[in-house]
Amino acid sequence: MIIDTHTHVFPREVKENRSSFFDNEPEFKLLYNHKNAQICVTEELISTMNQQKVDLSVITGFPWRDSCLAIKNNDMIIESVQKYPDRIKGLACFDVNWDGAAKEAKRCIDEGLSGVGELAFYLSGIDDTALSRLAPVMDVLRSNGNLPCMIHTNEPVGHLYPGKTSITLEQIYALAKKFAENKIILAHWGGGIFFYNTMKKEVKEVLNNIWYDTAASVFLYGPKIYDMAKTAGVIDKILFGTDYPLLAPKRYYDDLNQSDLNQKEKDMVLGLNAAMFYG
Repeated sequence: MIIDTHTHVFPREVKENRSSFFDNEPEFKLLYNHKNAQICVTEELISTMNQQKVDLSVITGFPWRDSCLAIKNNDMIIESVQKYPDRIKGLACFDVNWDGAAKEAKRCIDEGLSGVGELAFYLSGIDDTALSRLAPVMDVLRSNGNLPCMIHTNEPVGHLYPGKTSITLEQIYALAKKFAENKIILAHWGGGIFFYNTMKKEVKEVLNNIWYDTAASVFLYGPKIYDMAKTAGVIDKILFGTDYPLLAPKRYYDDLNQSDLNQKEKDMVLGLNAAMFYG
């Protein structure tokens, strides 16, 4: 089974006229105000899944500042899950600075969504204020079957690109410590923090509640990243995620096949590890 744990879909009106949604949404404009930033609707995702042998995709929207937009996008996610129950799982998404964020998380879970994400702090980093605002949402997830929360992270060094934030490894580590009882999926390999799972003291225990997805990996890392995850002892924590429509699944299949993982380990990454959340 192949499970793509990280894809984005939008209402059709956002796809057809994205610039009309830039006002008062600096994060959306930051990521989508360039010609290579693709936007898709659920039917396009389903078509790609069929072509590239993806059994199940987890869809999410965008952390809109405008709560009405967040609700609208989440409603579309809910409708997609209901329309394609065997192919689609969904995550609720919103700006955690919205006072109604926890209530919206509960509403979406009650409507059949499987967790929360991709939550992002594009302009602030995961600072103490962000952790405080996250707390009520994390409470909702724990009290509803301990559902996962996917959070945007990125590597703190290297080239710049739209969506690369000022997140630090210290902030990611503080996130893991503060919400030790939650199941947290760190997008984009967790900014590389998985490497520190090799440390002798403390870190392995702190990161016990953390999983890592491969979203945007083809743009960021060489195929040896998979071998490094195995060496670090976290191959069972790696979740296949494409960030579609940023990249199609085949690009990741090619990368994975250039690693030294055996077939069982590849199967773990492609779907078996994610089955505990979405199987």
